[in-house]
Amino acid sequence: MGGFFVRKMAGAAAATAQLQKLFPLLVVADGVQWNRGHYVPVLATAVVANVVSLAFYASYLEDFAAAKASELPLLMMALLSIEALVIGIYLFKQQREHQRAGPVPKVATAMTEGKMPASVPSRIVSKTVAIVSSTIAVLAGRDLFFPGTIFELVPRDDVYLEWTGSLIHSPPEGSPESREHGLESPLYVGDKFVSQLMALNLLILCLYKFVTAFGFVRYGSDGSGMVKSKLIWQVQAIGDAALLFVMRLVVSAAKTASLDLRWHVMALAYETFILGMYGFL
Repeated sequence: MGGFFVRKMAGAAAATAQLQKLFPLLVVADGVQWNRGHYVPVLATAVVANVVSLAFYASYLEDFAAAKASELPLLMMALLSIEALVIGIYLFKQQREHQRAGPVPKVATAMTEGKMPASVPSRIVSKTVAIVSSTIAVLAGRDLFFPGTIFELVPRDDVYLEWTGSLIHSPPEGSPESREHGLESPLYVGDKFVSQLMALNLLILCLYKFVTAFGFVRYGSDGSGMVKSKLIWQVQAIGDAALLFVMRLVVSAAKTASLDLRWHVMALAYETFILGMYGFL
C-alpha cells in the first residue's frame, strides 16, 4: 500500500505542477492583464521548475538507457527545454519592453486597511504556507536528496520510510535494512525514481506557494499582488485537494502499519481551505 501511496502522490503532484502553467493561461480571470506583469511570478517560477526537472531526469538517464527506456524521458526533457526557453525569451523581451516604455500607469485603488505596497498579499496565507508547506518541503527535500535518512525529531519517521519502501531502495549505511536489503537495493531503482519524482514535484508545488508567501510577490500600490497570487493560489488549492484525496485513501491502510496520517490530512486540509478561500473568493 505504501508503494500505491507514493505512485499516486507522484502523479497528483506532477499533474498539479503542469496544471499550474496551463490553468492561468486557459482560464483567464477578470482583471488579469499581460502588460501589467500579472503572469510573471507564475512564468518565472515555471522556468525554475522546468530546469530542476530537467536536471532530475538527466540524473537518471543512465538507468533509463540500461533499461532501454530512455526515449520517453528524452522526449520530456526536450519538451521541458523548449518550454523553458520560450518562457524565458518572453520574460526577457517583456522586461526589455518595460524598461523602454517606462513604468506602466498604475490604476488608482483604495488600499485595504492594514496593507502597504510592500506587504505580502495575505498574512493568513503566508502563515499557513509557512507552517504546512515548509514542513512538506523539509520532508520532500529529505526524500529527494537524502532518501532513506531517518529524521529522529519526526515522530514515526522510520515507520513512514519503511511503509513507503525507502528503506528498501535506499537503506541507511550500517542499518539492519542495509544488511538485509543492501545487495538487492539497486534492483529497486524504479521505486527510488518514483519516490524522488514525488519529492521533486512536491518541492515545486511548495516553491509556487513560497513565491506568494515570503515576499517575492508584494501587494503593490495598485493591489496587483493579489491578482498575481490568486493565479497561483487557485491551482495550488486544486492540487492540495488532489493530494488530500490520495492521503485520505490510504489513512486506514497506513494505520495498520502503525502510521497515523490523520494529523497530516488535517494540516493539508486546512491549507487547502485557506488557499481555496483566498484564491477563488
